[in-house]
Amino acid sequence: MVGIVKVTAQIKTDHSGTVLEVPVLLTHQGVFEPLLDYVISQSHRNSLPWMNRVVFSCQLLLEYMEANKGLFSEPSKLFLSFVQKLSTGTIGKDGSDPSQLYWLPRSVSNVNQLLSSLNGLTDWLVIHNQSQSINPFEQATSHQERLNYAAWFKKNQHNFLGHIKNNALTDMLKKVRKVRGKQDVLKVDGDAISFPENLFKSFFIDGVGSARDVRVAVRDQLILLLMHGAGVRESDALHLWVDDVFHDPENINSVIVRLYHPEDGKAPNNWRGRKRQTTRAVYLAEKYHLKPRNKLTGTARIGWKTRVVDDSDNFIHLHWFPAYYGELFAKLWRKYLLFLLPLERTHPYAFVSFSKHHLGQSLTLNAFNQSYKAAMTRIQQAVSKPTGRSPHAHRHAYGRRLSNAKVDPLLIKKALHHASLLSQSVYTQPGIRDVTEACEEAMTRLDRQEHTIFRQDVELSWQEIMKAGFEDIDPDGLFAGKYPKFR
Repeated sequence: MVGIVKVTAQIKTDHSGTVLEVPVLLTHQGVFEPLLDYVISQSHRNSLPWMNRVVFSCQLLLEYMEANKGLFSEPSKLFLSFVQKLSTGTIGKDGSDPSQLYWLPRSVSNVNQLLSSLNGLTDWLVIHNQSQSINPFEQATSHQERLNYAAWFKKNQHNFLGHIKNNALTDMLKKVRKVRGKQDVLKVDGDAISFPENLFKSFFIDGVGSARDVRVAVRDQLILLLMHGAGVRESDALHLWVDDVFHDPENINSVIVRLYHPEDGKAPNNWRGRKRQTTRAVYLAEKYHLKPRNKLTGTARIGWKTRVVDDSDNFIHLHWFPAYYGELFAKLWRKYLLFLLPLERTHPYAFVSFSKHHLGQSLTLNAFNQSYKAAMTRIQQAVSKPTGRSPHAHRHAYGRRLSNAKVDPLLIKKALHHASLLSQSVYTQPGIRDVTEACEEAMTRLDRQEHTIFRQDVELSWQEIMKAGFEDIDPDGLFAGKYPKFR
């Protein structure tokens, strides 16, 4: 089978000095140009992860087409079979796969995501190349039309004019894709599993603070305070510039931290570029010949998810909760600046690498995650998202802390910089840990009580009842009797 390889290409679209770095697919015939054209057309409005999803989806489709040449009379039939094989995999019961694809079954949500990416690509190709769609629309049944409306309403219910119907909306609701993914399992509101508060002190001091290099220890403690004490994402923290930390005029022992949008945030110290522009993108380009980190590729890239800012200068103001986290940050920050002074830095970012081969370079997410994992190991813990032992769990801990303190939901929305009040619902809903602890507490209360269902002349507790033994169901006395083997 012909190899199809994903690579990152630098594309010049005009005579300017700038280039686009985008993922592309290489075949024996060269770059797959229809996909390249689509990615370039959307590069100004969509992120690198979106591009990667589209390219990967297309790669799977091309590989399937190559493995099944000449088998399908119509493109739509090929596409239907392709989607089916995404769900079922291509490996037979005996472990063989004549197609040589050796695909394992994918989850419903993953198949639907791949299908959505390909729908966008093929629709664009139909419009711009006047080609036949491999997944066209068809007339929806009345039931499908209701589902379409329900999906549209859920997406647009917070739109100020979302209630207004027009002919375009009516036409849209009456159509469905010929090839559709399966309905995913019903998911309850997400559980914002937070970092255990009773573990934080040990992790901060004995885990992060015990790094062999004191510079690494202080750096990671600062990042940890931003996440746990101010609720920022780990990626947000790595966008911090040295100039983004200010003295707090209302608390001389604390500091104010602002995180600016990596592109549109205002440059520090009232800087103006050659064209009188003041954004950070221009500042990075003119002073350091750099792109904002959210526009880079590979391990150097740092994403930015926040859409709600606090000021026209495009920054988010961090709120320490409790306030002493800000005071601790201020103390460590002064120490950290002394570590930065002797370093030659070719960038304005605050958090840097102290490794021998990357000394002074801006810290990557991979490097921080490795450092975080090592700190967990030092306190005999393992990084685990389901148990709240992960970098993002500190943001959840911050949200839970605000919610448990009965802070007004509007203020929590402001502190977490959410676009919608619904975004914080995960912090007010009971999580898996909450239910488990509630069940354990209820069982403890139950054990202290006497159970009237067993009352005859004398009320008996569970312990008294178990001493009698149950020969029919526990003949070996494992759990019952005067001397149970398992207590």
